[in-house]
Amino acid sequence: MMCRLTVWEPDKLKSFGVPGPCTRESALHTKLFYIQRIDTIMSKIIGNELKNIPWEEKPEGYTLPVWRYSGNPIIGRHATKRSNSVFNSAVVPFGDGFAGVFRCDSRSVSMDLFVGFSKDGINWDIQDEPISFEGDPVVTVREYRYDPRVCYMDGKYYITWCNGYHGPTIGVGWTEDFKTFHQLENAFLPYNRNGVLFPRKINGRYMMLSRPSDTGHTPFGDIFISQSPDMQFWGCHRHVMSTVKGDESAWQSTKIGAGPIPIETDEGWLMIYHGVITTCQGYVYRMGAALLDKDEPWKVLYRTKDYILAPYEYYECVGDVPNVTFPCATLTDAATGRIAIYYGCADTVTGVAFTTVDTLLDYMKENSL
Repeated sequence: MMCRLTVWEPDKLKSFGVPGPCTRESALHTKLFYIQRIDTIMSKIIGNELKNIPWEEKPEGYTLPVWRYSGNPIIGRHATKRSNSVFNSAVVPFGDGFAGVFRCDSRSVSMDLFVGFSKDGINWDIQDEPISFEGDPVVTVREYRYDPRVCYMDGKYYITWCNGYHGPTIGVGWTEDFKTFHQLENAFLPYNRNGVLFPRKINGRYMMLSRPSDTGHTPFGDIFISQSPDMQFWGCHRHVMSTVKGDESAWQSTKIGAGPIPIETDEGWLMIYHGVITTCQGYVYRMGAALLDKDEPWKVLYRTKDYILAPYEYYECVGDVPNVTFPCATLTDAATGRIAIYYGCADTVTGVAFTTVDTLLDYMKENSL
């Protein structure tokens, strides 16, 4: 809900359950009560209206705060002429529809980024040839590219991804039309993954979340934040949050990593992230959420103890890498508070799930570490 009560007649007050006699005099004294009460039950996304956001209502009787689209997976593994899998990809509103940058692993199992377009955010047409970046040839030389995020800011669509440069690091590029792509300097030295930009400057600086890693399938990892005056030189690194040892929240005990672009709300930055546990059958990837301070986003205000989505369905449990739900993008509608989460399933296909800002923040506060 995004409305604010502006009518203060006694009958309106009575309908909302204000204690005491309902007179016009009491209405004046209870106005502050209403503002406080409504503000405690409603949260607001700071952003734009998106009338054509993909959406399905929560199934009756479903108890978790995030629910799946009934038509999942929305993108199969053979979406391009050579793809073995399409997953861990990012989408944004574009024109009268949507655009995206997709991780498509080929049937030779090379990893690269591809452009796609959609009218409804569900049915996607992904190009058969990978993105070609313009820029310094020392930087644009390709080893591998995967797990992109896309962030609209300052009139440009910034792309970050895990970029091969003598080991995994964070590649940074931008486009204005999803036709011509420009690559900037890598943000960090190897080894790093899950580079995620904030959608505006904070205190005059660009901000990026990331997770330092190693050369392999990293068995550790905390989330950090870095700052930049110009999207080229990154420093002022701050620790955001760690894994959780023991069994208080064991689903995120091995490693964690930022997911979609953080969502600005009136209460802070809503960060959806992935958490990993090591089991006797290997890694299991689940989703969680945290609320970060609006001005100092390395400060965690709330963080889910319980996961918000986990591999339950066949397409999430069975694939090239089983038991993975990996969030990489969201679409949001500020008018309704609706959120659509795009996520990779078992490193093979792409799904979408839904929630609202109220649902997620309420769940987070009720189940916070």
